[in-house]
Order: sequence, then C-alpha cells, then structure tokens
Amino acid sequence: MPQAAALVGLEKRLFLKERELGALLEITQAITQDSTEADLYKIYQFTLIGQLGVRQLALFVLDDDAFELQVNYGTSLPAGTRFTRAEVGAWCPGGPCPVADLQLDPLPDARQGAAAWQEFELLVPVRQQETVQALAFVGTMQGDYASQEALAFLETLSNILLGAVLSRRLARQRETLLVAEATVRREIEIAQQVQQLLFPQRLPNDAHLAVYATYQPHTEIGGDYYDVVELDADRLLLCVADVSGKGVSASLLMSNFQAGLRTLLRTDADLATVVRELNHLIFSNAAGEKFITAFVAIFDRRTGALTYVNAGHNDPLLLPDAGPAEALHAGTVMLGIMSELPPFAVGQTALPPRSLLFLYTDGLSEVFDAQHQEFGEAGVLDTLVGHRYLPLPRLHRALLARTAGFSAEGSRFADDVTMLSLRVK
Repeated sequence: MPQAAALVGLEKRLFLKERELGALLEITQAITQDSTEADLYKIYQFTLIGQLGVRQLALFVLDDDAFELQVNYGTSLPAGTRFTRAEVGAWCPGGPCPVADLQLDPLPDARQGAAAWQEFELLVPVRQQETVQALAFVGTMQGDYASQEALAFLETLSNILLGAVLSRRLARQRETLLVAEATVRREIEIAQQVQQLLFPQRLPNDAHLAVYATYQPHTEIGGDYYDVVELDADRLLLCVADVSGKGVSASLLMSNFQAGLRTLLRTDADLATVVRELNHLIFSNAAGEKFITAFVAIFDRRTGALTYVNAGHNDPLLLPDAGPAEALHAGTVMLGIMSELPPFAVGQTALPPRSLLFLYTDGLSEVFDAQHQEFGEAGVLDTLVGHRYLPLPRLHRALLARTAGFSAEGSRFADDVTMLSLRVK
C-alpha cells in the first residue's frame, strides 16, 4: 500500500508538472504572438485560476514610481488601488510572505473595508535585478500542490509575464521615441529650409563692388543671419544678426526678424525707425526671453557714404586703403530686451575706393587657446590687415584657418560663424 500511494502521488505530481509546462507554453506562445498587455494579464489570470486554483488574485505592476493594479480577480479591491515605491520598500525582503504580516491600512473605498486585505494569503514580490517590479497578492490555492512548488510556479509565471510586459513597454517607448525623433527631424529640416531661404541667393559683384559671405553653423540649425538687399540702383542694405539660443525657436524668431526687415525696407523708413520697429517686433514675439544682436547699414554707391546702427553686435571693421582701421560701434543695445529702445545715434562713415568692410558674428572671435586667451577682435583685425587684398573667398578661408590654428579646439567652433565682406574696387 505505501508503494501504491507513493506511485499515485508521483503520477499526480507528473500530471501537475505537465499542466505547468502546458501553462508556460501557452503564455510563451501568447508572448511570441505579439499579444497586448491586456491579453497577457488575462492569460496570467486564467492560468493561475486554472492551474493553482487561485480564487483571489491582485497583481500590481510598477509604472514610473507607483505600483498600479493590473489584475483584480475575486477581490473587493477598488479600481485604482495603488502603492508607492516607498510603501513597498520594506515588504517581504526574503521572498513571499503572509499578507497578514504587512498590517496594511484599510481601504475606505473597498466594499469590506479593512477585510479587503484579509482575502489574500500571500504576497509574492516579483523581482528583476534585485528590484521589485510587481506584487502578486494571492488568496486560496488548491491543495494538490506543496506550497513551495506552487510558489515556484507562481514566481516563474509572474517573471515571464513581467518580462513580456516590460518588453512591450520598451517597444512602445521606442516607437514613441522614433515618432518623436522623426517629428523633430522634420522640424529641423523645415527650419533648415526656412533658414536657407533667409539668406540672399545672389550677392552683388560687379566692376565697382564685391560682396561675399560665409556661413558655418555650429549645429544643424544655427542662430546667425546675414542679408544683402539692393534697395535701388545706388543704395545697398547690409545686415548681420545673431539670435540668442539655437534650434527651431531661434530659427523662427530670425525668420520673423528678416520678414520684418524686408517689410520695413519697402516703406522707405529711415534706419533709426527700422531698428526701433525691429526691436518692437522681437520683443513682442519673444516676450523678452530671447534677443538679437544686429548690425544694419545702408551703403550709397554713388557717394560712398555708409549709414549704420550697431544693435549690441560685434563691431564691424572698416579698413581703408590708407590710414587706421575703424570699428563701427555707434548705435544701441541688443534688440528684444526691452519694449522701447533708449535714444541712440545713427553712425555715419565713408567707404572710399579700395576699402574693405568686414562684418562677422562672435563665433569667429570668441575662441580660446590652451591658455584661455581669446582670439578676439584683435586677432580678427590682425588677420584682416595681413590678408586684406586677397580675393574675398580666400580672405574668409584665411580667417577660418587662422582662428582654427589659434583655438584649443581646432576647427570645432563653439558657435555659428558668419562673415560678410564688402570691398569697394
């Protein structure tokens, strides 16, 4: 008889093991078939009910910083029951433990109040890499299993489920990230297209005048802008500007600046009015959170006169054929930091034959060597003096090479670099 009883017990355990393997195979197939999280939770619930005879089951899964109720079978727990990480921190440090030992607070919304937790016998924490990722509260289990075997199966099944759920969450996050990256990439492409449209497509270059520009952005979307507009047969507008910040928002603000500038030029307003209106436009659009430094000038070919306003920008450098260089600093503060500009003067100078006017942004001059010394305006001016009669494209290349040779970072400029040169022949 003892041998027969042992044989019956062995057959029963083999039968149960077969059911376990069948249950694991079922949930594994569900995982490989790309079932949803909801489907996985249902399979988990039905498997535990059918395999272990569980009559009360509540599964809480960690989502961000809280354990959310995802499976709720045969209990009086209200929907929305949750635990914080802090609450769960000290529970069942050695593995499954009796729920009664946790002394959980009553649930005011439960139909049975404090008795809601008494429906459960055990709490099985599901850990991955020593971190609790889920909490399985279980009630009555059938008596065919020894408790350790039942718990081992429950933990195995919970870990498989949790791995599948986390895998789906990661897949959703990756998909969301890919969509977000595609959206950002499209925004960048649009901003780049807008930025390219801001720059003039053709620069004056004839028997009397040569104009050349170089633009080297630091990032995909730079914050620099230059423009050359032939107002009429005699007058030429020159502008170089630099917006604070980078990216799409900076590009959009600069496009507003350019549109405003072009619109104001059509009104034939004087330069002081143009600058005041541009300041009002930038302040209205950026609410004082961004600003633009700008140099705006009108050159009269017929008289050689240059009228300009420097709005907080690097001083352009004027090198006449004979005599000292002149830094063009007359003007006002940067645009967009206040609603109304204080009174300012409009600068006046002359560009005689064989003179060179050089406009640039601070990306060219604000570079430092290994001793933290700045290249600065002095370095720019020294290079201009030594190469001033070179053709303008070669002059710009010489400036970039000289700056890169000086910088501790080499040719990796820390900011956008824009250069705009005008030579009177």
